[in-house]
Amino acid sequence: MNLASSRTSVPARPRASRCHVVRCSAQQLDGEIAVTRRDALLSVAAGFALSGTVAQPANAIQGLTAGRIPGRTKEADAEGFYTYTRPEGKSGGHGVGWSEIPQYSFKVPAGWDEIPVSIADLGGTEIDLRYQAKDQGDVAVVVAPVLRFMDVGFNAKVTLKEVGPPQRVIEGFGPELFGKPLDEDDVIKTEVVTHDGGLYYKWELKNHALVSATATKNRVFILTVTSNARQWKKNSDSLRVIQQSFRVNQEA
Repeated sequence: MNLASSRTSVPARPRASRCHVVRCSAQQLDGEIAVTRRDALLSVAAGFALSGTVAQPANAIQGLTAGRIPGRTKEADAEGFYTYTRPEGKSGGHGVGWSEIPQYSFKVPAGWDEIPVSIADLGGTEIDLRYQAKDQGDVAVVVAPVLRFMDVGFNAKVTLKEVGPPQRVIEGFGPELFGKPLDEDDVIKTEVVTHDGGLYYKWELKNHALVSATATKNRVFILTVTSNARQWKKNSDSLRVIQQSFRVNQEA
């Protein structure tokens, strides 16, 4: 007996037309209803109409939103500087189990804009923000765990003094901030100051770099301002304002 001839002939299934997202069939099979393309489009249109009539507050849908959320003031102050404040809804991406990141702020002149952050940037996954003005310089904010310096609990509240002295802190973060180790010869000036009850270290480094750092709870916050020789010559005063204006909410 020829096995090939005994097989039941099955008609070829017609090739379905390409249709993304919704089915083009209108058949009902074994109790499963496949919606028609027309019905699906009508459903989408109804959804858009509904969303247009029920407005949601912006802060109600942000949650822990990855990426950029505008945080800069719309109006400049009397000196011509805007203030960037980290939005409450912004996600940090700094590891599972982290508590909410306290808000930080700093001033920027006109012409500066937030730019996308990449894990390939210096600072890696710990970089929280980047600001840039092509004719003035770059700003970055790193939010890093204090665990690289000390063994503390999840909800510990650590001051910068407990993290270490200024030279230890700047050398500890040097490679990820500037791509190379730092030593004492790279530091031109060091300041230790207090703002709103919080301790801050501030440095001026060779190659036109300014750094400001503080710590609260279980994180270290570091702002870096970098520029080339031409940018520094024209904008050193405003770059120092950015550095000196850096603040972190120590009460959060």
